[in-house]
Amino acid sequence: MEDSQPTVFKGTYRHRIDPKGRIPVPASFRRVLQPEADGRLVVTVLDLCLAVYPPHEWEQLETQLRALPAFRKPVKALTRLLTSRAADCQVDTQGRILLPSVLRGAAGLKNEAVVVGVLNRFEVWSPEAWTGFLDESERLLDDASIDLQWPPPPSAGPPRPQAKPKR
Repeated sequence: MEDSQPTVFKGTYRHRIDPKGRIPVPASFRRVLQPEADGRLVVTVLDLCLAVYPPHEWEQLETQLRALPAFRKPVKALTRLLTSRAADCQVDTQGRILLPSVLRGAAGLKNEAVVVGVLNRFEVWSPEAWTGFLDESERLLDDASIDLQWPPPPSAGPPRPQAKPKR
């Protein structure tokens, strides 16, 4: 997938976690994964959820971490947290992944989960943590002044190049 379109996961799905700790990967996510992942995924704890990466996206994250100044405390903390809690997982023939119990516990996952697409990865949240995140994010965005207009204003076509200033 290196020279094709970038990996993009989007959407929100609710799923049950079975007694063995398996959760279905949404069909639209499996279609994104199929070309190159061979059913392999890397799962790690991120904030209050589990972040699930296709192998090539995880490798890009590792490359980014290696490029950071290795002896700075925040870099060491981030690298240790992400990599020490990462696990290689496999999508089974029924399209499920077995989430290791340690990772399920760290994310507060029990019987239900919310699976959320986040561009180059997808996340697995407990329903309570997801609801809390949404509430907090909406409050934050109400208060924030980000230089981003949403929805984007209607445009009359592609932007025109600016003319060179006259001397």
